[in-house]
Amino acid sequence: MRLGLVMGEVGSGLRRNASMVVSVVLVTFISLTFVGTAILMQMQINQMKGYWYDRAQVAVYLCTETDNTGNCTGAKATEDQRDQVEELLKGPTLAPYIEKTYFQDQQQAFVRFKQQFKDAPTTEFVKPEYLNETFWVNLKNPSQADVLQESLSKVAGVQSVMDQRGYLQPIFNLLNASSYTAIGIAALMLIAAVLLIATTIRLSAFSRRRELGIMRLVGASNRFIQTPFVLEGVIAAAIGAVLAGGAITAVVWFFVRNYLTKRFSGVAFIGMSDAAVVVPAVIVIGVVLAAVSASIAIRRYLKV
Repeated sequence: MRLGLVMGEVGSGLRRNASMVVSVVLVTFISLTFVGTAILMQMQINQMKGYWYDRAQVAVYLCTETDNTGNCTGAKATEDQRDQVEELLKGPTLAPYIEKTYFQDQQQAFVRFKQQFKDAPTTEFVKPEYLNETFWVNLKNPSQADVLQESLSKVAGVQSVMDQRGYLQPIFNLLNASSYTAIGIAALMLIAAVLLIATTIRLSAFSRRRELGIMRLVGASNRFIQTPFVLEGVIAAAIGAVLAGGAITAVVWFFVRNYLTKRFSGVAFIGMSDAAVVVPAVIVIGVVLAAVSASIAIRRYLKV
């Protein structure tokens, strides 16, 4: 098979169907950008889960004098009840699960409350005695919070035992839903790109039907006839995939690393190393899909 002749046929096909080639490039670019962004979003969600879940604490809230929930009876937890909870946390049953723990009294809780809600107009109506004394517990394995809940929930003077991961899960569920939506849109656009590539190849073959007839008459093999058409689809898709890779890299560099990271220093964000994994994968996906769809399209056309 003469490479120069094949590449000449490829160039001729690209020139004849320039508008369709541009369409393939644009659709591939947009769809693969969605694919790469969706992958990066899922990587970011998983990274944030690992970061925040490891730092999530278990709060053991003690009763206040106005509380009637849990084990509370409208009386503040006594010193003996507080000591009992502390002994259980330091005892042989729970201590192996605990990395560290500290106690927060009502005055400390009040100071923390004012710092967190300093702009809220209702803070002036809150008094220290309305807030719970709390044991804050960091677990060695945050997924074992059930052990503390089962051991302390029924203890006298304990209002409730709360795993902070429960507050984070709805946020991650929302982020996951957004990621899955992006993946769904990307899948639809990839289907559109595949169909457009197949249509472009069939139109290109139809415009050169006389040439194909002559090639068959002189004994050209099906492989020789099909190769230029497949390469046309691959080249157009590869251009779109490279553009998508550039867009993904730009998003990570300019938006994530140079904007979000500087404004949210306490959050673990994805970096260029993650983009370096996603971009080659996106390019490979684009090239493989183009090669498969173009190959199927030209084979079906030549059989007609």
